[in-house]
Amino acid sequence: MSNIWLISDTHLNHDKEFVWKARGFDSVWDMNNAIIERWNEVVKYDDIVYHLGDVMMGDLDAGIKLVKQLNGKIRLAIGNHDSSNRIDAFRNLSNFDDIQFGYRLKDGKKTLLLTHYPLLSGNFDSSKTYSIHGHTHSPNPFCEYDMMYNVNCDAHDCRPVAYEDMIAAIMQRKNNI
Repeated sequence: MSNIWLISDTHLNHDKEFVWKARGFDSVWDMNNAIIERWNEVVKYDDIVYHLGDVMMGDLDAGIKLVKQLNGKIRLAIGNHDSSNRIDAFRNLSNFDDIQFGYRLKDGKKTLLLTHYPLLSGNFDSSKTYSIHGHTHSPNPFCEYDMMYNVNCDAHDCRPVAYEDMIAAIMQRKNNI
């Protein structure tokens, strides 16, 4: 059985201090290596990874070499830094399973909308619809809205989040409100 993981905003190869230094690294190379290592520690070959956008930055060829090292079958929800050239390159990689603007998952009575950007609402029952997102670079997996969960690298020590752990965190927060 495959495991399901979620992550966003890896920004591999993004050589700007405000990205790698804010994440506690000494260089972009340290950040790249840590993300790949932490990803591959938990994600196995047959696992599914929903990457909610902003996979890489900088030189396309250098970034693709990094992305090829990631385990799992990646389903990409396109982010604001996932340019047409990058998307075309991702489509040619064996570890990319699907590329869309977002995904809708059902978990019992819960609907999970997986997108790069946080969503304030969906066209489903809002008490059971959750926005699973990235983009904000917040170090907190939760924001002021109870129905949102942030899976970006900055909120999870540059590690993918296990689907079951995400659901448990959402339910714990819901029960404590």
